[in-house]
Amino acid sequence: MSKRKAKQILPFVLLVAIALLAMFVKPAADFVPGANDPQYSSSDIAWVLVSTALVFLMTPGLAFFYGGMVNRKNVISTMIKSVVAAGIVGVLWVVCGFSLAFGESVNGLIGNPATYAFYDGVKAGAPWPAANTIPLSLFSLFQLMFAIITPGLVVGAVAERIRFTSYVLFIVLFALLVYAPVAHWSWHPDGFLAKMGVWDFAGGTVVHITAGCAALAGAMVLKRRKSHLAKKEIPPANVPYVLIGTGLLWFGWFGFNAGSAVGATPLAVNAFGTTTTAASAAGLAWMFFDVIKGKKPSVLGFCIGAVVGLVAITPGAGFVGIPQSIIIGLVGAIVSNIAVSIKQKSVLDDTLDVFPCHGIGGMSGMLLTGVFASTAVHGIDGGPNGLFYGNPGFFFTQLKAMAIVAGYSFAVSYGIFKFINFIIPMRVSESEEEEGLDATQHDEKYLQGTLLVHNNGTVIEKSVEL
Repeated sequence: MSKRKAKQILPFVLLVAIALLAMFVKPAADFVPGANDPQYSSSDIAWVLVSTALVFLMTPGLAFFYGGMVNRKNVISTMIKSVVAAGIVGVLWVVCGFSLAFGESVNGLIGNPATYAFYDGVKAGAPWPAANTIPLSLFSLFQLMFAIITPGLVVGAVAERIRFTSYVLFIVLFALLVYAPVAHWSWHPDGFLAKMGVWDFAGGTVVHITAGCAALAGAMVLKRRKSHLAKKEIPPANVPYVLIGTGLLWFGWFGFNAGSAVGATPLAVNAFGTTTTAASAAGLAWMFFDVIKGKKPSVLGFCIGAVVGLVAITPGAGFVGIPQSIIIGLVGAIVSNIAVSIKQKSVLDDTLDVFPCHGIGGMSGMLLTGVFASTAVHGIDGGPNGLFYGNPGFFFTQLKAMAIVAGYSFAVSYGIFKFINFIIPMRVSESEEEEGLDATQHDEKYLQGTLLVHNNGTVIEKSVEL
């Protein structure tokens, strides 16, 4: 068997092996009310179920958001790289991902992979300490949706030049070596960042800083596209797609942030309010700031700004007040807008500005949580007040966590990209890049349409690729 043929069949063989092993896991009832005296709440279960579905909706939303901004020859290839994470991480989470992130802590660094291997013990397990009114299995499924979307965010930085098979392997390694450890550090009560006093309500460090720094690493390893080297400006393939994607992301983000209260509680209501307020302020701030720079107000500008606002509010959504979310959205948008402008003048080819928007946006949100967090809002025993309310120590704790996670995520992701590039060339050939990844990687093409051409008074129908 040739080496190429072996590489082609290996993913399927691994999936079959996992399925066969899973056959022998002992079945169990999902949860039994009253067992071990857990106080399950029907309203909390209902809200987290809805929130889980909302967060999942963000993945196709992200696909539309990114797909609308790339070259028309790469729409499908960009969208599938976001969506395929649902398949890869969905299986990986059951096998060992949940254990690594939330299993028994090993020195505060990683979960014991055997704790919930193949979901054994999850269904009958005791509720998660911070979510003791919902079953452990529901908590795990909610967290799965975060693990799915995080590697999908990285796609925008390496779009239009990365092989699909290489990106599939990246998702696996990123989920195991970057996402799971950082989730454990931040969200497990025995994680070392949690013990330091770091607070990340819904994923500023775990999702956005890790994805943003991985995006920076990927853009550096893959280097510049031919169009970027030629300084050729390529218009977005479909701006309405971007608008649809923004709407789906904004809608799903209510589950992302308000669902992180893991219950139908006043904390969820506050997170819901800060989420939409920050997005509103950031969308306007980005658009108005562009006008100051001499540009016209645009759909693209408002959409990008709104998403940056959602990123910035994520770490503090349940810790800061709704009025303070306006300044968080505004500052996050302006800082990211300036970062995009700096990046555009550099040689860094981050195709869709993932690092300036998600990386810098997540960092801004972490620091601003350290400024505006208030015990009057979250009411959590031992919870923090921020710098603005007389507690500079919490701000510097957030700053240290930001630096640790950014450094770790970049270094490990850079190593992952280099490793993959060593065993499987990550970048497509020049001819494939020129033809477009939709055709060369997937044998599919973006929308077909009909162009009506007038030829001396005669209308001719001509099939065209839109």
